[in-house]
Amino acid sequence: MKAFMCFLLLAVSSELFAADQPPPVRDLGSRRELFVDDWLVERLAGRAILRLHHPVPQNIALVTGDAWEGNATNYVTVFQDGDKYRMYYRGSHASYLGGKDRPNTRDLYCYAESPDGIHWTKPELGLFDWNGSKQNNIVWDGVGAHAFVPFRDANPASESDAKYKALGVGGSKPGLYAFKSADGIHWALMHPDPVITLGAFDSQNVAFWDTEQGEYREYHRDFREGRDIRTATSKDFLHWTEPKFLSYSANVDLGRRADQEADVKDPVGAKYPAGRVSELYTNQIVPYYRAPHLLLGFPTRYIDRGWTESAKALPRYDYRQIRAKNSTREGTALTDGMFITSRDRTHFSVWPESFLRPGLRTRDSWFYGDTYQNWGLVETKSAVDDAPPELSLYATERTLQETGGVLRRYTLRIDGFVSLHAPLVGGELTTKPISFAGKRLLVNVSTSAAGAVRVEIQNLDGQPLSGYALADCDEVYGDDLRRVVTWKGSSDLAALNGKPVRLRFEVKDADLYSFQFRD
Repeated sequence: MKAFMCFLLLAVSSELFAADQPPPVRDLGSRRELFVDDWLVERLAGRAILRLHHPVPQNIALVTGDAWEGNATNYVTVFQDGDKYRMYYRGSHASYLGGKDRPNTRDLYCYAESPDGIHWTKPELGLFDWNGSKQNNIVWDGVGAHAFVPFRDANPASESDAKYKALGVGGSKPGLYAFKSADGIHWALMHPDPVITLGAFDSQNVAFWDTEQGEYREYHRDFREGRDIRTATSKDFLHWTEPKFLSYSANVDLGRRADQEADVKDPVGAKYPAGRVSELYTNQIVPYYRAPHLLLGFPTRYIDRGWTESAKALPRYDYRQIRAKNSTREGTALTDGMFITSRDRTHFSVWPESFLRPGLRTRDSWFYGDTYQNWGLVETKSAVDDAPPELSLYATERTLQETGGVLRRYTLRIDGFVSLHAPLVGGELTTKPISFAGKRLLVNVSTSAAGAVRVEIQNLDGQPLSGYALADCDEVYGDDLRRVVTWKGSSDLAALNGKPVRLRFEVKDADLYSFQFRD
């Protein structure tokens, strides 16, 4: 009994001691922070929400009509390489009409390039034979060509003949094969056998040099109560750790809203393990180049809703039935684009709603295989002459129909994935305790003519610091990627460097996308 009382006193003392401890402080340094998860969010109030934004359709970037390309134009990679944009995409054709449209062709990989990310050409590479001619843009034909995913290696120690690397799937031995290249065009196997063998792999499997962690990281397909994702790391791109499944949490109650009870019920996500929300066909995970501590993923949602009345109203119901003759899901399954994020590389926050919908279409979308987002984000010139650059991504259309496929370009504001948003009546977000390094606060913001954003800097008790109260903050209105916040005309924050504080953002008919402390 005496031992039990001692244990009880120790437990109570421990709880009291923990309650007296100040909350942990998240050191931002001078990193750019985006509102893509609730890592910084203590509370939302008023009409404030974290709003997921959606890419805007633009021009058709590529049509894959050549004989070696076909209708299975999936698993696309795009990245900027100096003054050139590079695109790698699968070429193959699958006929559902017994070859009456065009004959089936094998998987291979094709290459396109662009000076601006908007207008694309297919250079004649002269590397691989197609029906007796090398006058084509085939960049790889062989093992790994089902999904061949290159990247420019940012590892400062990479050898000159391996400045570009790739993972590929497809061959007599199941698994991921490693490739290298000196120029992004001429490729060679780094090892004759697969370097990763635990997984399913029948998807676009990606890898990159993680500058934040100083290692290679990859993400690939496997199955766990449906299509799911594993990850592994490597120091040399040949020897990899044992791949582990990701964990997830669904963003169904972001912000711990102060004026209502938390609602974490999610009837869609409850069906899948660890909050995954949907089966994830691809993953498209990449470090965000403006904030590499954040990983952003643009996976394909895969869902089979069966032969419903709505299925009959989708584009080309007749062809949908033809596709379903040998496999029902070829006619009933649907795909669109999602958005997921991570800070630790293994646990991902999932936005349950679609990031990229198939759209208002009558023919070339709403089929299984459509709306696959590419891997990679690039900046491109805005169509508005005096506007700053924007982000471009590319998605598939007309997948597995009688003719070749289509890649359409979509655009999004820089940092514009998610915003802190409120209507004109206003709303607020208060952060968890933070510290920072920098003399000024810069915000990526868009308001209406009547809207505004203000920022208050508080102590850990939620009291405004002298000179940095909401009433001291000069209203920020307009549209800017790097607007400096001022308090009574001054932007100087040097005295607050390294000190634990909270930020209180007030938004009215405005969107706040990101913020950063800088000198």
